[in-house]
Amino acid sequence: MAGKLKIGSIVVRCYEFEKMLAFWQEALHYLPKEPAKGGWVILRDPEGRGPNVSLDQYPDKRSGKRSRLHLDLYTNDQEDEVRRLVKIGATRYPWRYTPGDDYVVLEDPDGNLFCVVQVPGGT
Repeated sequence: MAGKLKIGSIVVRCYEFEKMLAFWQEALHYLPKEPAKGGWVILRDPEGRGPNVSLDQYPDKRSGKRSRLHLDLYTNDQEDEVRRLVKIGATRYPWRYTPGDDYVVLEDPDGNLFCVVQVPGGT
C-alpha cells in the first residue's frame, strides 16, 4: 500500500559512540545492518520483528532537556506522507540538508523532531 508509514528506526544521538554501539548490540542482541561509518550505524533485529535502533554520533555530551532520541518513519511515498503529516499538524523543520539525503525533518505538534525516510519499494 503506497503511503503507509511504519517506525523504521528509533534514533539515539550519542557522544560515546563506540560504547553505545557495544551496549545496544549486547542489550538487544541486534546486528549492524552495515558496518558503522562516520559515526552512524543502524542496528537491526536479526529476527526482523522489532524496529531498527540507529546510533548517530553527536559532538558533545547532552545538556539540559534537549532530546537525543527521535523516530525515523519509513515510507515508499515520502512526498505524499510529508504532505499528509503536515495537514494533520506537523510542521517542516528548517534542517540543513545535504545532497542525497533521503529524509525530511518534521516537528510534531509538541515540537519533537522526527524524520520521514524514503525507502525503496515497500515499507
